This record gives sequence, C-alpha cells and structure tokens, in this order.
Amino acid sequence: MTQRRMVVVGGDAAGMSAASQARRLKDQGELTITAFERGRFSSYSACGIPYWTGGLVDGPGALVARTPEEHRRRGVDLRMRTEVTELDLPGQRVRVRDLTSGQESWHGYDDLVLATGARPLRPPLEGIDAPGVHGVQTLDDGQALLAGLDGPDGGRAVVIGAGYIGVEMAEALLRRGYAVTVVEKASQPMSTLDPDMGALVRKAMCGMGIDVVTDTAVTGVCTGPDGRVAAVATDAGEYPADVVVLGLGVRPETSLADAAGLPLGEYGGLLTDLAMRVRGQGNVWAGGDCAEVLDLVSGRMRHIALGTHANKHGQVIGTNVGGGYATFPGVVGTAVSKVCDLEIARTGLLEAQASAAGLAFHAVTVESTSRAGYYPGAASMTVKMLAERRTGRLLGVQIVGREGAAKRVDVAAVALTAGMTVERMTALDLGYAPPFSPVWDPVLVAARRAAGAVAAG
Repeated sequence: MTQRRMVVVGGDAAGMSAASQARRLKDQGELTITAFERGRFSSYSACGIPYWTGGLVDGPGALVARTPEEHRRRGVDLRMRTEVTELDLPGQRVRVRDLTSGQESWHGYDDLVLATGARPLRPPLEGIDAPGVHGVQTLDDGQALLAGLDGPDGGRAVVIGAGYIGVEMAEALLRRGYAVTVVEKASQPMSTLDPDMGALVRKAMCGMGIDVVTDTAVTGVCTGPDGRVAAVATDAGEYPADVVVLGLGVRPETSLADAAGLPLGEYGGLLTDLAMRVRGQGNVWAGGDCAEVLDLVSGRMRHIALGTHANKHGQVIGTNVGGGYATFPGVVGTAVSKVCDLEIARTGLLEAQASAAGLAFHAVTVESTSRAGYYPGAASMTVKMLAERRTGRLLGVQIVGREGAAKRVDVAAVALTAGMTVERMTALDLGYAPPFSPVWDPVLVAARRAAGAVAAG
C-alpha cells in the first residue's frame, strides 16, 4: 500500500480539524500528516481574545483547545514558527521557511489543505503601525495588547470600527477602566445589522458610558514625542488615545493561493466545491476564513469568518482526505455577540443583502420580553424579521435585547435552513414557561406579524 502525504498550511481551526479527522480515519502507515503554522499557538479560540482582555477568562493557555505537543502525540507532525512561502501545484510541493533559523526547504504532498485564515484590515494611514496600535486576530496579538495596557486605572482607548470585534473590545477596555471611544465610518455601529437595529446598539453603548462616534472616517494616527500613539485623527477632529484597537474586520488570507493561480471569489476567498476541494483541483482543499461559502438564503457566495464554519470545513476535508465522504452544504449567516449586558444576534439576510439578491420582501419589527411580563427579570428585546413577498419564505432575523435575547436566533437559523415560511413558523412548538418566555415567544410574535404582512400583499 502506498503511503500518502497530507500537508496542511495553517495550524488553527480548519487546518487542525482536517488533520485530526484524517488521522482518525487513516493510521500513519497509510497517511503521513505534516502541518505548518507560522505562529506560536495552535487550535486556539481567537473569539476569546476580547474576554481575555477584559479579565473574564484566563489566557492564553485557556484559549488553546489542543497544543502542538498534543497534536504530535496524535500523529500529526505540527511544525510551529514555520511559514509556507510558495505553492508549487504542478510539482505537488510547498516551500517553507523556519522563522527561527531562516532555513528554507521544499515538502512534497499528495493532498494539500489550505487553511491560511484571514488577515485583519489595516488601512494604509499615517501612524497606523505606531506602538500602541493593536489588531486582535491572534493570541500573539492579544498578548501584545495586554502587555501594552496600563494599570488598573486604565487610560484613554479608541476603537476603530464598530463591528463584532470593535464592540467586544470596547466592552473589554471599559471593564479595564479605560475611557472608551468607538469611531465608525458608517451611520450606526454593527454593519452586520440593518441601520435601525444598529441604532439600538448605539443607544445602549452610549448608556454604558462608551462614546460612539459615527459617520466619521479615520484619517491617521498621531504620535507623541516617544513615538507612541497619542491620538486618532478623523475628519471630525482628534480623539486622544493611550491605546488604539483596530476592529475593521478581516479579509481572506489568500496571497499564496492567488500567486499559485487558484480561483478566488468576489470577496477574495478561495472557491471550493461541496466537498471543500478547490475548484479545478483534484487534490487541493481549502476551508476556514480563507474560503468563501454558499449562502443558502440568497444563493450567492459569501465570506463569513467564524470558527464554527472553520471546524466544520476541517471535518469535511479530513473525512474526504481520509477516504470517507462528506460535504458542506452552506450557511445562513448566523452570528451572535454582546456588549456588556446587551445581546446582539442575526441570521439570514439584511435588507440591503436581500435587495442585492433581487428579492422583494416585507420587513417587520416587534418589541417583546425575554420572559412572561409579570415574571421577575423580564427584559425587553427587539426582533426584526424579513419575509419574501408572495411566498412568505423567511429571509432573515435580527435580535437586540438583554438576557435571553441572542440565542433565540437559533430558532430562526433552523427555519432558514429548512426553507420555512413565516406562516409555518407561527405553528412551531417552542418551549414555554414564565421564567423562559412569554406565551408567544418573541420570534413567533415577529413571524405572526410578518405572515400578516405577506397575506396583505
């Protein structure tokens, strides 16, 4: 029996899930697995960095699901601080550089897995690379940020960008005693919500003591005599800062793939088939934040950087490389977050996304509570629902509220995946008791309103 060689580029969620799954199916006599990771950590939760920064969880060790040593004991030759610098697809080999010694070498493969992740957006502004300006994409980034923070009394922090990372880091810095300003170019925070729902997030953040500045573009970073960050310059003035955190989102890290001529989509991510094999390739696979995925609601490709998807991609790739069969059908775009006690959730399409896909829709918004109104602790929440005109097919749901709000979006995610109509949703047999929900759950209240709008035309 010929021993096959699996090479993995990237040692986090997608890459190491693929390696681990392939190892479960094939022993070392049948399949050798070599993985290259340029950082110092493997299989870690980048999503936990804001909570580590805010002192809610320990790190970095607590955020590591499996160490390099654990991977090696399980039969995966994981080489840390080693960067892949070139792909030779015709020759079925990769060029790697040891970042400690600088030594370079070529490694052959029979199956190549690209799990290179995403890179944080870092605009080419004056001063953007000054000491005190931090991205938060990796655990190394988290360590660098924490090392640069002041003592328990904090200082002045500016967060550039008000997406998921931006609002989570705003909370983390607020918890550390910093006076926090969030600067966002859009009209409201959370561009992953419709503006009317983002306005609810802004109002809550301001009530928590966070200064939210919108409709404002950052033009540069000002430094002091010591070369460190001193302020953030915008088209509306300067905001003093002892530390700056970038929360501008990410883009697929596909420079290696692009140089090798592999197919990229509209968002710069690798394009794959349902088995996560790169299109046009027989033995090259891709998953995680470097790949685009099918949106099951719009039928379009999207780039959604989430660990949940990355781990599933890895499982599919590892199964296929290991001789089994698996596919990844697509996503509906579910995501949740929080800032202090405010919970934020969405799934499916926003109004702009539905319009871009050519879908006509009704949008309804309802106010409800997390529990029966008379039960102690009942908290308000706002649910917005989009339903396709004429058919009534559910297109999307957004939820903003306090305790018990965010995870209600999972009901809508299942309904979207099943292609349910809002009329059908009204009959869902959801759990009820006063401590957990009103008689009519907020999602079902929204579904009833949406069904009425569809029926009225």
